[in-house]
Amino acid sequence: MKDDFIRVTYRIECAGSIEAMAAKIASDQSTGTFTELPGETDAVRKRCAARVEGIASLDDADTPGFPDRDGAGPYHRGDVTIAYPLEAIGTDVAALMTIAIGGVFAARGLSGIRVMDIDLPEAWSCHPGPQFGIAGSRRMMGVERGPMIASIIKPSLGLTPEETAEVVRVLCEAGVDFIKDDEKMMNPTYAPLKARVDAIMPVIRDHAERTGKQVMYAFGISSADPDTMMENHDYVVRNGGNAAVININSIGYGGMSFLRKRSALCLHAHRNGWDILTRHPALGMEFRAYQKIWRLLGVDQFQINGIRAKYWEPDESFVQSFHDVMTPIFSPDDRPLPVVCSGQWGGQAVETYNRTGRTLDLMYLGGGGIHGHPGGPTAGVRAIRQAWEAAASGQSLETHAATHPELAASLEKWG
Repeated sequence: MKDDFIRVTYRIECAGSIEAMAAKIASDQSTGTFTELPGETDAVRKRCAARVEGIASLDDADTPGFPDRDGAGPYHRGDVTIAYPLEAIGTDVAALMTIAIGGVFAARGLSGIRVMDIDLPEAWSCHPGPQFGIAGSRRMMGVERGPMIASIIKPSLGLTPEETAEVVRVLCEAGVDFIKDDEKMMNPTYAPLKARVDAIMPVIRDHAERTGKQVMYAFGISSADPDTMMENHDYVVRNGGNAAVININSIGYGGMSFLRKRSALCLHAHRNGWDILTRHPALGMEFRAYQKIWRLLGVDQFQINGIRAKYWEPDESFVQSFHDVMTPIFSPDDRPLPVVCSGQWGGQAVETYNRTGRTLDLMYLGGGGIHGHPGGPTAGVRAIRQAWEAAASGQSLETHAATHPELAASLEKWG
């Protein structure tokens, strides 16, 4: 957007007039209230009043998206775009969330409201965005082309630092490009972060010295206390680490902004908690809108589930999320590396490749799909690489598996 407005598109449902509800939201969230005000002059409205710019009608619903004490069906639905003057919000994320997002859910008479998209003017390019993104992630992992193959420490919880280091050694030998702490692993008493760093980094360095391959390891440094999080960050950096897992919803916008301004690490975002915002179709926020803010704040790598994921999210939602993170906001450099994850074992590679635009600019993250392979982790990594070879060459998995036993074993177990 080249002008000085922030445009938010909401999917609204109500028993009354969509037009009247849209006008009410625009007024309530800018200069107006429930009654006329002597101070709400034309000059004030011109400077700061939000305005309804468009309404796209959708089919009515017979039942409300969520309980509505005031209405009775049919329930009218529409996608409403409201423009907020940049002068009223500025470029602060907290102001955007307060004025254009948070307050709209409180409007009386709604039986559904969902934030579908946010279009930001050029002034918002002031935010730092990814420090490393796609190109930097490739460079740090030494992967010039093809998907970056990654794994997770399994079991997710319960391993001591020494046991974790042994899993890291096995995964490095297996040929992964990236390893991460599970998002649940932060600073438990049985495996404190500093002890994990002390145990894992010598394994990473030894592997690099012997093979020339620097495997990226992302440590879970998240904390609700920014000072503690930075202490964790600094310890990883001092010991040669180059990446961190960040639970973005847990640390919040302020925590992410604080970290990014000081970070020397590649920041791998886990979005746990996003489901609270999006799982009800009549409420919350689409990933398209959600991900823009975290990208501007500095996410380098973004987990977005995958095809036939082990969680609730349908394939269509993953595909849309992939295209969302790969769509520039202001420039191609503000795109994070999409991380395909959640129950991935290689059997989804061909469909993933075809449905995401036949791109190899992604990280493919296998946990159980690597550790649980019948031939062990090394065979698990080989099977995933073979699956992506099949995808890129236009072959079916079954055809490629005829001459690749590791892939054949994966298909036999999980296919």
